[in-house]
Amino acid sequence: MEQHAHKDRRLELLQRLDAIQSSLIAICTNDGGEPHAYEELREQLLSDSEIGHLLPEFLRRHRTRSQFWAFIREKYAHYAERRKFVWDSFREVVNLVEQMERQPTTVPIEEALKVLDAEHVITLWRKALARVPRDPAGAITAARTLLESTCKLILDDHRVEYDNAADLPTLYRQVADRLNMSPSQHTEVVFKQILGGCKSVVEGLGALRNRAGDAHGHGRRGYTPEERHAALAVNLAGAVAAFLADTALLKRGTKNE
Repeated sequence: MEQHAHKDRRLELLQRLDAIQSSLIAICTNDGGEPHAYEELREQLLSDSEIGHLLPEFLRRHRTRSQFWAFIREKYAHYAERRKFVWDSFREVVNLVEQMERQPTTVPIEEALKVLDAEHVITLWRKALARVPRDPAGAITAARTLLESTCKLILDDHRVEYDNAADLPTLYRQVADRLNMSPSQHTEVVFKQILGGCKSVVEGLGALRNRAGDAHGHGRRGYTPEERHAALAVNLAGAVAAFLADTALLKRGTKNE
């Protein structure tokens, strides 16, 4: 039943996203369309707690057909440019919704991240997922930023000072020490191995982002990541971030038994 409901939810969102793109393109091309379709779809999507904050910024600014028409007419002179602008603007959120059925692990990770009480972390997680198929380098960068933000939020909550420009491994070491997650803080071999693995993942993500992400320029020997590399990086980052958030909550003594 849960899987069926998940599929229905995914289909509903895809239909609404397709409908609003069609409505916008009709406005772009002076093709008429239902008079109030844009306004109704806009309100439904922006109020959606799962994807509302990932929608294009112009959707928030322009409440009516006439407002959007004035914006797009000024921005682009030709129909083809306007259509491309609409499709490109919705690509990330459509990618995310399309992946909902294929990535069952994303729900528990997002639930764990919610304990940080920081909407931008949830946004980073969703953006990283959405970018995997068509922008692997951007996905890797978002995965790294997700971990950086998670570490900084936890350090803030514990009132631990840190250098805002510190690299990811440095931030993670501070968090691990605070949360008793450093391998050196444990004697049990299996815990030392697991926590050492988390440390290696963080260091590897930092190195991968520097080599394959989109935050730095590349020379002739620049490395281009594939979708599978991005998927691995994003899933690892999500798992570690969720583990950090869950551990931080446990250390605060608010974890339900």
